[in-house]
Amino acid sequence: MPFFRLRRACAIALCLAGLAASPATAVPAPTQAYAWKNVAVGGGGFVTGLVFHPSEPGLLYARTDIGGAYRWMPETRRWRPLLDWMGPGDQGRFGVESLALDPSDPDRLYLAVGTYLHERGSDGAILRSRDRGTTFERTALPFKLGANAQGRGNGERLAVDPNDGDILLFGTRADGLWRSDDAGVRWAKADGFPASAVGPGAATQGWNGPQPVGIVFVVFDPASGGNGRPSRTVYAGIATGGTSLFRSTDGGLRWNAIPGQPTGLRPNHMVRDARGRYLLSYGDEPGPNTMSDGAVWRFDPSDGSWTDITPVAQDTDGEGDGFGWGAVAVDAGDPDVIVATTFNRFSPHDELFRSTDGGKHWRPMLEDARFERDTAPWTADARPHWMADVEIDPHDPDRTWFVTGYGIWASTNAHDRGVGEPVAWRFEQAGFEETVPLALASPPEGAHLVSGLGDIDGFVHDDLDASQARFAGVRFSNTESLAFAGQQPGVMVRTGHFHDRPEGAVRGAWSEDGGRTWTAFTSEPPDGEGAGRITIAADGHRVLWSPRRGGHWLSLDRGRHWQEVVGLPETAVVEADRVAPALFHGYDPATGRLYASGDGGASFEVADVSGAGRAAVGDGHRVEIEAHPTRPGEAWIAAGGRGLLRWKSGRLRALPGIERADSIGVGAPVREGGPLALYLAGQVDGRHGLFRSDDDGAHWVRIDDDRLRFSGIIRHVTGDPRIPGRVYFGTEGRGIWYGDPR
Repeated sequence: MPFFRLRRACAIALCLAGLAASPATAVPAPTQAYAWKNVAVGGGGFVTGLVFHPSEPGLLYARTDIGGAYRWMPETRRWRPLLDWMGPGDQGRFGVESLALDPSDPDRLYLAVGTYLHERGSDGAILRSRDRGTTFERTALPFKLGANAQGRGNGERLAVDPNDGDILLFGTRADGLWRSDDAGVRWAKADGFPASAVGPGAATQGWNGPQPVGIVFVVFDPASGGNGRPSRTVYAGIATGGTSLFRSTDGGLRWNAIPGQPTGLRPNHMVRDARGRYLLSYGDEPGPNTMSDGAVWRFDPSDGSWTDITPVAQDTDGEGDGFGWGAVAVDAGDPDVIVATTFNRFSPHDELFRSTDGGKHWRPMLEDARFERDTAPWTADARPHWMADVEIDPHDPDRTWFVTGYGIWASTNAHDRGVGEPVAWRFEQAGFEETVPLALASPPEGAHLVSGLGDIDGFVHDDLDASQARFAGVRFSNTESLAFAGQQPGVMVRTGHFHDRPEGAVRGAWSEDGGRTWTAFTSEPPDGEGAGRITIAADGHRVLWSPRRGGHWLSLDRGRHWQEVVGLPETAVVEADRVAPALFHGYDPATGRLYASGDGGASFEVADVSGAGRAAVGDGHRVEIEAHPTRPGEAWIAAGGRGLLRWKSGRLRALPGIERADSIGVGAPVREGGPLALYLAGQVDGRHGLFRSDDDGAHWVRIDDDRLRFSGIIRHVTGDPRIPGRVYFGTEGRGIWYGDPR
């Protein structure tokens, strides 16, 4: 048996032992009640659509690409999430492809849910509610939806006949047009729709290959029915630069192309004005990643005429990159009042234009405007972008709402723009938390929580219930990894990703004030690709960076020089010991082997050579190592499908009763003088959820709530070292949460 030798006289004895499990099986204790709250960030993700009810004031819904749906509560000016109850069986359905209301019944709500189109994505479903989203029934669909795919801001694909609430039509990406005649309970394909909706012209290039976009909106003509008669005229648009707009005059059985329509661009939204005319916005691509050309057109079915009312022309002096038009809306009471949003207009910036004469003349609404940011101070340096939908409140025309890639803005005085007053915009995000936490840390001093987030970088949360300013200094799009020095917790390091990486920018940074301000490393590892993971020695002097590809690298001088780590497989995950500066722990999910370094991370040797349980588990990206905060040489390993492992006194063992461990956190003892509290996201004795153990993992209690399941995705669990029972965790699209025992 090989001998593991600790270098530099690190006085920590590590005995070699095989992977062993206690013969006893733990029985979960009764569920512990917790009080849960979102950590206030405010927005943070792409809101893909807004839908007002046409007859009830204040009834507004929002959909998102990966974070469920919300209903606006006007009496409190907050959003109420509607899909947090979705459990592990709904992974892949937390994104909302489309949203529809019944114009004849304000209590009815329909959601088309399904996030991904790839082969691992779940089939979609139609969720239907008769109580405004408080409860839902569902109908499974035999195909996938793409709430997080290209064209996700188009719409609405799902529509209810305003003259007969039992009739719904749903335009899909790759499966044509579907119809329900019983209020969404049963669905059947409408075979008469043009085949071009599923052809190559109705697809676009996604990050992982071609993606179908298909039918992007369905619009019933309310004037074509009534008095108990269903609507006879229906319009539908296809995301193609060819013939794209079709009309049915027999309730959706047969379809014909609209004569004289513009070609060369793809439609993305269509709305009807009070005169019975239709406004359409176009882009050369469906968005949101690219769009470099576009237009806004008005179609009058009374005479078949088309009028180009595009607010501003493309840049012709060669300085701009080109842009499209994300959405168009019209005042319900005044058809001459129109608003339209640019899309991917990087120079000078995206803009919302407003016309009060039917599109003859336009004024910008964001130029010289006042922005109220008290609900999210971090938006001070976030320009509106990905403006994929815009709506004028049908009951209050002063309230124009538009979405962005990070939340929702609403005006309070839209009429004043025409008389020389600046428009006042408020970031209406109270209760709307759509961030994707990628790293969380709760250090033993300073702020109780520091976060790394997707798209909006990260925060020091001095107040968990109030939105804060973002990290100062170096700024990333995504903070992917975050660590503090165990004995010097004010010293932190992080890695990040730039959506548009500046020339020469480094994807790593360090802080000496608990994460408030950051300085970029002088350089990054020479052969690394992607931000990857980073950790820092207990004394704050050595940094070990593991890029996504390219091995493991050590720096003793904050990035001025990097040396490649010896003896550690590229697939291994590394974490510094919290107490001993020379000690680092490594675990390779591909082989199940434990590694250790006693020379400050310069080299590693195998610490577990038993060969037991080394079958690859295929989920190495979920492996986490949590070092003991006060005892050197001890650690827990959340090893995905291999369960929760404990390295203690030279023995590596699997804790009993745990079928899956996705994340592990350690916090202050719940009882004074007792063991540290362990927090586990995973599966214990057949139950999936969030668990706490107060006896070193012998017994577990479930602490999460059936109302808060987030499609079964709970990650980045972190206990608070100073507040007994306090735990933090991240979701995928519903932000950061914190809980305390009731």
